[in-house]
Amino acid sequence: MEFIETLTQRNQDFAERTFSADLKMLPSMKTIIVGCVDPRVDPADVFNLKPGEAVVIRNVAGRIDMTTLQTMAILRKVAQGAGKDIGEGWNLIKLHHTDCGISIAFRLAPDLIAEYLRVDQATLDDLAVTDPYKAVAVDVAALKANLRLPAGIVVTGVVYDVATGRTDIVVPSRRLRPEADA
Repeated sequence: MEFIETLTQRNQDFAERTFSADLKMLPSMKTIIVGCVDPRVDPADVFNLKPGEAVVIRNVAGRIDMTTLQTMAILRKVAQGAGKDIGEGWNLIKLHHTDCGISIAFRLAPDLIAEYLRVDQATLDDLAVTDPYKAVAVDVAALKANLRLPAGIVVTGVVYDVATGRTDIVVPSRRLRPEADA
């Protein structure tokens, strides 16, 4: 019960000091960040985000998978329903991090990781599961290959170092696809 009481008190403080009913459904910075569920790597903390500035999508290992792509498609429909669109002028940050627990899971249960990522165990190495610097490039390539995503989104691949708190841009900011494909 002590835990719930702590959270309840924190919520009360939030409601009284920080809460804003004026936030919009779409992020003010027109930014989507896809990252890992690791509690050390909360994009709101890593990038000092304020409420309402970005959409944050988190999953195990922060990978671009079918569920993440479906989530992004739904977000786009919500935006369109609100009279806007996700595309030109929007940013997509693919955030990986060092010392990810996926490396431990990969070592202990590669079959489970293959099942989670919906690939054959033999092709796990192609996804660079244990190397965040290579994995971010693999995921950005997957985003670029997905023709359902708007070409005008600017995508950036970033790795966060859990030992220093610093980020490193691994894949520089670029449109998902050239304008001719828009």
